[in-house]
Amino acid sequence: MTHRDKAGTAGPLKIVTLLVALSPELLLLGTGVQLRDNGYDGLLIAINPQVSENQSLIPNIKEMVTEASFYLFNATKKRVFFRSVKILIPATWKANNYSKVKQESYEKANVLVTAWSGAHGGDPFTLQYRGCGKEGKHIYFTPDFLLNDDLTAGYGPRGRVFVHEWAHLRWGVFDEYNNEKSFYINGQNQIKVTRCSSDITGVFVCEKGPCPQENCITSKLFQEGCLFLFNSTQNATSSIMFMQSLSSVVEFCNASTHNQEAPNQQNQVCSLRSTWDVISDSTDFHHSPPMNGTELPPPPTFSLVQAGDKVVCLVLDVSSEMAEADRFLRLQQAAEFYLMQIVESHTFVGIVSFNSKGEIRAQLHQVNDDDDRKLLVSHLPATVSTDTETSICSGLQRGFEVAEKLNGEASGAVLILVTSGHDEHISSCLLTVLSRGSTIHTIALGASADKHLEGLAQRTGGLKFFVPDKSTSNSMIDAFSRISSGTGDIFQQCIQLESVGEDVKPHHQLENTVTVDNNVGNDTTFLVTWQTSGPPEIELFEPHGRKYYTHNFIVNQALRTARLQIPGTAKPGLWTYTLNNTHHSLQSLKVTVTSRASHSAEPPATVEAFVEHDSTSFPHPMMVYANVRKGFYPILNATVTATIEPETGDPVTVKLFDDGSGADVIKNDGIYSRYFFSFAVNGRYSLKVHVNHSPSISTLGHHSFPGSHAKYVPGYITNGNIQMNVLRTSVGRREEEQKWGFSRTSSGGSFSVLGVPAGPHPDALPPCTITDLEAAQGEEEVTLSWTAPGEDFDQGQANSYEIRMSKNLQNIQDDFNNAILVNTSKLNPQPAGTKELFTFSPKFFINGPEHQPDGETQESHRIYVAIRTIDKNSLKSAVSNIAQASLFIPPNFAPVLARDYLILKGVLTAMGLIGIICLTIVATHCILNKKRRADRREQEIELL
Repeated sequence: MTHRDKAGTAGPLKIVTLLVALSPELLLLGTGVQLRDNGYDGLLIAINPQVSENQSLIPNIKEMVTEASFYLFNATKKRVFFRSVKILIPATWKANNYSKVKQESYEKANVLVTAWSGAHGGDPFTLQYRGCGKEGKHIYFTPDFLLNDDLTAGYGPRGRVFVHEWAHLRWGVFDEYNNEKSFYINGQNQIKVTRCSSDITGVFVCEKGPCPQENCITSKLFQEGCLFLFNSTQNATSSIMFMQSLSSVVEFCNASTHNQEAPNQQNQVCSLRSTWDVISDSTDFHHSPPMNGTELPPPPTFSLVQAGDKVVCLVLDVSSEMAEADRFLRLQQAAEFYLMQIVESHTFVGIVSFNSKGEIRAQLHQVNDDDDRKLLVSHLPATVSTDTETSICSGLQRGFEVAEKLNGEASGAVLILVTSGHDEHISSCLLTVLSRGSTIHTIALGASADKHLEGLAQRTGGLKFFVPDKSTSNSMIDAFSRISSGTGDIFQQCIQLESVGEDVKPHHQLENTVTVDNNVGNDTTFLVTWQTSGPPEIELFEPHGRKYYTHNFIVNQALRTARLQIPGTAKPGLWTYTLNNTHHSLQSLKVTVTSRASHSAEPPATVEAFVEHDSTSFPHPMMVYANVRKGFYPILNATVTATIEPETGDPVTVKLFDDGSGADVIKNDGIYSRYFFSFAVNGRYSLKVHVNHSPSISTLGHHSFPGSHAKYVPGYITNGNIQMNVLRTSVGRREEEQKWGFSRTSSGGSFSVLGVPAGPHPDALPPCTITDLEAAQGEEEVTLSWTAPGEDFDQGQANSYEIRMSKNLQNIQDDFNNAILVNTSKLNPQPAGTKELFTFSPKFFINGPEHQPDGETQESHRIYVAIRTIDKNSLKSAVSNIAQASLFIPPNFAPVLARDYLILKGVLTAMGLIGIICLTIVATHCILNKKRRADRREQEIELL
């Protein structure tokens, strides 16, 4: 074992030892919400800088969370509550003795308070992108919800709404109502209201008042103008995920109260499991027994923090390893672009370089104009040192010293650490790094970069990136472009429209187009970089307008960059660029295009790329995601492509989908996803996502806003009287005309992979799990529909399907292998992504050996169906979600198949005998008629 291997083994042990010794406060830094002794610590609520300052907003947030803590404690049977909460005040609000931020930022918040025009004026909602039992992304509240007391009549007390959304975010449960399917046919062939539990009562209301059900429902259709209003006084105590506004509702649905028949998202995504079953199975509850003898927990404590001046320090490696593979040149190109274009105005920026020791190259300097930016660029390191050692700790120490020059502390500062080196002593400065309260973004260059870099980013709440040693990779500039101030103000942030790199042969061209849509255009910049010789010959064409050439660009021969900032607001439309390689050798040419919002009235489209985990092991896949939105509305029908670059080898491109199948949990929610498993080597992988949207297809989601919502109740029945709540104004979605579509590019950071075999990979990848199985019922047939998985997860073509059914949910949930097998001999799987349809008649199975569920009559036949997919090597997927259907079978349907056969045989025999008799009669009749005609003809002849 080499010295480096020994250091790599000892490093993690030292880090673990240090972490054990750290105080709980330090351990919480950058790690999000933690559950300790039944209490949640570190909950972060952030207010968007676009929200106007209001003196009532913060007290209302405190009141909501305090009420939620007590309600949550009782709802979880005295298991969890909120202990400490931070509220991030925007820098746009007046200073009021708020504490200074450490590593808190808007993007890291669990709860976001932001103004947006929802379909109904701003429903509280939670963005969930993973499956059942998995954490979501953010909870969203509007100022209107937090300030307008009239809305509590429809939503219920705000604390109850918070618990409803917290269950979405933390435990991955889903809504138990369905605004699109308010009614369904149950196992007794009756029309029922979609609700959980079924014990919640109410009445049908027609246009003129309460009315019987038959006035609203005819021929199994619900008549327009009818409502089902629930009684304001109930005996039912569940469920919070259905209607938290009812005063009697204080629990989640459990196995005994859960309505498995209701066509809601909880049943669809969680395979008919109750919300309490999912919640109690979470890791939160594994080590959180009920707090016996405690009536109520202490109220949560609140701390208010506000970001001050934005401070950024570049900590750049200049050791000898940076000379390899043009790493240092690409660092210079990206750092210059960051300083000239990406970092936001009024930010204080400093620069540090390091090898075996750190050196301050530029103290903090505020960026107010281009001269400030150029001054900082002049302080970037110009050469690589001959020093082979790398001391990351020394570089960070100098970075903290620079950050502290402004107000004596580094809390709230951002350090961008770029290195290709290894530091065996990195664990020695971990305690110092965590105690400074700064966020560290790490950019690892090449395969030799220290393996503990990602830990620094993770522990401080920073982003992590990887830049492979490939001349065509633009990952360095992509990484710098992704790093923003963290304020949440999208109107100030730099938006990347294009990022492409290509090896261009001598006297050949790199030609492409980039779309500038009408929501961006300010501060639009085209950057061209090359690796050797002089610049290419550049031609850039505005849409129906001016042409730009190489001499219009600012060319930096030393850094091999050419930059053009478009004056004013760039024209919307297709911009065409051509790079001509005029040299006699191959050139690696790269193009980056960035812009900012053109006006503050309409947010621009954005894409956020990310992966599910920091690392994975072969053959387990990595989930890749892209959150594509315009403001808070999901953008549908976009073409989303992910490019994954390994440490060595060629990049792999996969298309992401928002179709509710495979890796994608919810259809049309603007989160595009895909499994990635084409692992070539061990080590780090870099992710970049490119989004294109055509102007000819629908952009924004329609109908209800995607996401998990707290239910708004239009009214109640109180003492027999109808009491309607405040009608929410439907804001709608004003879609401005988009003639040009749009394009976006974003880095998704990095992840690592272990356990990849050196030789040919064995087939260890089964088909992915079917998650969108649905059953449409007929009188005696069931039609199943689902999206076809692949041979390997969601790629290729599987070999066969195994469909099983049962009358009993527990049987198919717990013992799929022994459920009734459906004949699928004529069902051949289609290519992955294809919509599958399969119809079968289950009536010959429904009175089989399985016992009838309690409470059902022989006339009620509800069946449960699930699918498993099998590939050519007999690898099987996990069992799909469970679909259900109800068949109406006449009461005189014989329960014994043998009797059915005998009856059918008797009927057929009788019909056969009758047929023979009829044929005999017909034949005899024909013969007699023929004989009569012959006799008549003879008589006529004789007369003649």
